[in-house]
Amino acid sequence: MTKLNIQLACQNLKQGNIIAYPTEAVWGLGCDPNNEDAVNKILSLKDRPVHKGLILIGGCIDQFEPILRQLSTEQRDTLSSSWPGHITWLVPDPDRLIPRWIKGSHQSVAIRVSGHSVVQELCAAFAGPIVSTSANETGEEEIRSRLILEGKFVDKIACIVDGELGQAAKPSQMRDLISGKLIR
Repeated sequence: MTKLNIQLACQNLKQGNIIAYPTEAVWGLGCDPNNEDAVNKILSLKDRPVHKGLILIGGCIDQFEPILRQLSTEQRDTLSSSWPGHITWLVPDPDRLIPRWIKGSHQSVAIRVSGHSVVQELCAAFAGPIVSTSANETGEEEIRSRLILEGKFVDKIACIVDGELGQAAKPSQMRDLISGKLIR
């Protein structure tokens, strides 16, 4: 992976484009979470309804600080002890800091601090979290091959960030921070 590739990806994110990038288990699609048009492009590309919500992925816990301020010390410790890692947490958003096009019909937001070096570099260069959703249409298998990714999405995304997938066998586990309940 080159810094040039990361810079190109960040330019595309800032321009409202969709990028693809490797994660711990599958290829992901991403965009600027504050750009509603970009989020709608991803939802359309995946044929995913907005009410389901999307995951935000960051490179470090500090990138989620605004939403974490309202959490108890125990809740913050739970997040800190699992990140960086392969767990996505549903975190309450009572102050409505996260846009509805990210949360969908939920009162919480799905967030994760990745342990994947490419994601960490990408989010550091972008200076914040990005949307993270598997690079597949809703209901189809997640993509684990760059060749398949290119074949399906090359004309629908702005760039592919170089890198290898991590060693995880499946997408991140998802848990509710309040109840601890396993969602997936």
